[in-house]
Amino acid sequence: MLKLLIVEDNANLRSALRAGFEALEGVEVTGGCESGEEAVESCLAAEPDVILMDVQLAGEMNGIDAAVAIRKEFPRKPVVFYSIQDEDAYYRAFRRSGILSHYAYVRKSNYLLPEMILPLLQDAVRGRSFIDPEIEARVHEVEQKDDRSPMALLEPHEQRVARMIAQGMTNEQIAERMGFRDKRTISRTNGRIYSAWGLDASTTDTKVARTRATLIVNAGRLIAWDGEGVARVMDERGKWTAWEDTPS
Repeated sequence: MLKLLIVEDNANLRSALRAGFEALEGVEVTGGCESGEEAVESCLAAEPDVILMDVQLAGEMNGIDAAVAIRKEFPRKPVVFYSIQDEDAYYRAFRRSGILSHYAYVRKSNYLLPEMILPLLQDAVRGRSFIDPEIEARVHEVEQKDDRSPMALLEPHEQRVARMIAQGMTNEQIAERMGFRDKRTISRTNGRIYSAWGLDASTTDTKVARTRATLIVNAGRLIAWDGEGVARVMDERGKWTAWEDTPS
């Protein structure tokens, strides 16, 4: 008997899924939850064999967060995800959590057919991994985007400072907005940003470094300036090309 936990924030869909799976032979639905927090508690109360989980849920935890929390208590607990979400943030969270190599993922349609999902659940319990090719492509796309993203080289608080620099805010305004108690902190943070983006040589002229950092934030890609002041960016083949020569 396959013990299944359903995690879905839409009450009607959750009820329909439960009824559908309970009508199938060899499946026992141990519970239905609307939030990630409830899913964690439900697993602790009665461990299921496998979890069917929506990505977007009620509560503070989304499905990815819930799966990570559950795996701390139940290592490699099989989960089949489904979702209509297509935002980069979700694929980035999947990649960082490392769970895509262990979990199945199916697209959420107008309604989910339990008899079509059951084989995925069974495969997950057997330790077999399945990733929808479209999902895998999107994860790879986001990974490549992050690898070329200048913000990926910064820590979260540095990212905030960089964005405020690009908005034309002064160091004093940024320090006040960030709540820095030591006013020297903003100078140190600026220095780390310039270093991460290869702008160290410009730190003797902070106006140049600040202007170039603003250009990088607004362009959304790393830009390197040579000794002659020519700006270059990396193309898709990994070759540095004059910025004005790249297609817009």
